[in-house]
Amino acid sequence: TRTCYPGLHPGYGEPMNLETKWLEDFVALAATRSFSQAAQKRFVTQPAFSRRIRSLEDMLGLTLVNRARTPVELTEAGQLFLITARSLTEQLGEVVRHLHNIEGQQGEVLQIAAAHSLSLGFFPAWIAQLRAQGLPLNTRLVASNVGEAVHALREGSCDLILAYYDPDAALQLPPEIFPSLHLGTTAMLPVCAVDTSGQPLFDLDAGHNVPLLAYSAGAFLGRSVNSLLRQRALRATTVYETAMADSLKSMAMQGLGVAWVPRLSVTAELARGELVICGGEHWQLPLEIRLYRSALQRKAGVRLLWRTLESGTQAVQPSS
Repeated sequence: TRTCYPGLHPGYGEPMNLETKWLEDFVALAATRSFSQAAQKRFVTQPAFSRRIRSLEDMLGLTLVNRARTPVELTEAGQLFLITARSLTEQLGEVVRHLHNIEGQQGEVLQIAAAHSLSLGFFPAWIAQLRAQGLPLNTRLVASNVGEAVHALREGSCDLILAYYDPDAALQLPPEIFPSLHLGTTAMLPVCAVDTSGQPLFDLDAGHNVPLLAYSAGAFLGRSVNSLLRQRALRATTVYETAMADSLKSMAMQGLGVAWVPRLSVTAELARGELVICGGEHWQLPLEIRLYRSALQRKAGVRLLWRTLESGTQAVQPSS
């Protein structure tokens, strides 16, 4: 957020542009007296955090922090400016909360970022069930990859994340600030196309080398699949890579190899016989579906949804 505060820059008679996040950074630094701790609290790297504090000082034409001391200390100017920074951030927060309350009374819209497969295979039935139970939710869904969704939640440009849970990664969101709730379960299934007699083109249990339709490096769903393949020492040759589960599904339907995709993404294709599961249950991976929010979120609709889910409302359970 860029806020214009006129007449503050010493020696200048024109408005200046201050990033609101710089003020919040400065308040965090004053509270922790540590660049590293404040950067962690603000979810940025320490170099980026240091640059933002320097930008604030440059904009003001003042030295706010004595970096020669450990822990760091505020200069006299910094101590005086801290009063203003706290006041401005608190006032802005109060205004935003007030506007959210007004919007909530008029039917606020909740912005939800969701994994692509969940946006099609889970979200419609889940949100329909909540509305049928009397929860008056107006939502805007954005299909997104995990990295983009996490960034949006941290920056406040979305209200909720609907995602698969990876216990080893946990979306890199500290649970004390970004709590989550269990919504349902599904599984990652190895699937492939069928031959003319309706049999799987490939069999993971036959011990033959199989063409693998793989997730690209860094893809969220790929981590658990790659771990399974290493554990079971699957003989495979990667013939295609992508970060998108739906793209892997399409390639599998063309008979090009074996792909691991969420069950809820292939329910219709399995029912029509266009795809089949090509290995025993030991080749399947459980998946948990979770909803994430920011504890700093003040939207009335978010609070209402969270209270409803915590009170025991049952989520739609995908077929497993």
